[in-house]
Amino acid sequence: MNLSEIETFLMIVKTKNITKTAENLFLSQPTVSHRLKSLEEELGVKLLTRKKGYKQIELTMQGEEFIPIAERWISVWQEMQALKDNRQKLYLTIGCTDTLNSAMMYDLYRSMLDEEEQIMNLKVKTHYSSEIYQYLENHDIDLGFVHHHLHFKNTVANPILEEKMYIIQSENAAVQREYIHTDELDLSREIFLSWEADYQIWHDQWVTKGVRPRFQVDTFELLFHLLSKENMWAIAPITVAERIQKLRPVTVSEIANKTKPPKRITYMIKHKYPNEATLRSVQVFEERLEAYLRDKDWGYLG
Repeated sequence: MNLSEIETFLMIVKTKNITKTAENLFLSQPTVSHRLKSLEEELGVKLLTRKKGYKQIELTMQGEEFIPIAERWISVWQEMQALKDNRQKLYLTIGCTDTLNSAMMYDLYRSMLDEEEQIMNLKVKTHYSSEIYQYLENHDIDLGFVHHHLHFKNTVANPILEEKMYIIQSENAAVQREYIHTDELDLSREIFLSWEADYQIWHDQWVTKGVRPRFQVDTFELLFHLLSKENMWAIAPITVAERIQKLRPVTVSEIANKTKPPKRITYMIKHKYPNEATLRSVQVFEERLEAYLRDKDWGYLG
């Protein structure tokens, strides 16, 4: 039993498909099948079964029981590798949504890059919230930051930030006041982002009143660049508003609507059975994140 066989098995568990496993690992299908067969022969049990006429494979009872064993095997291997690193560096992989990486986390990343004692190797992945849960479930990341509280068997979610929403307008906006009602703004000039489900409901009911937004985006970068056009506007959480303000002249106003938009909640998610090799890394990152958020006036929930 070796690392390549274990990694191949866990990828098959993730994809439930030999072809996709081969593509993801940049291997040939015969190589994937050979690794699986070798692992099964060494264990003396059948891990997978494939029904005739179906592309997807299914785990046997022994295959289901072997998943946590395989994950622990990977964890132990990582610990063994860490022993070889005389510099005693910490390794951490985190998953965040696009706006969290580009706005909330940006200054934290910068401060970590500027540290004299560079003890942490940080790998940052950008995905949608639902994908981040799945990556954490499969131990592809060590820590996740999302906007939705989804129920996955092996994950724990804790709210860490509750952000108020603001109106952001391009420079020289027609309406410039501390408080603005969305009815005063041109809906055809709105750049819409669906921050989360409750916000989408509020926006449909109180802003567009059932009309589909004319222009929708799903990344911080697009929002930032499109706000350069005259009289464009958007509604965004405080972290996004502040980040854009640092990058270009914009007008940020409070929302005067009687019914306010729901605050955006950010959750930190962890695996119930974390990799032993990254426990210290997670702890160090959490400590730095807590200190960082306490210094910000964003709505930290710690």
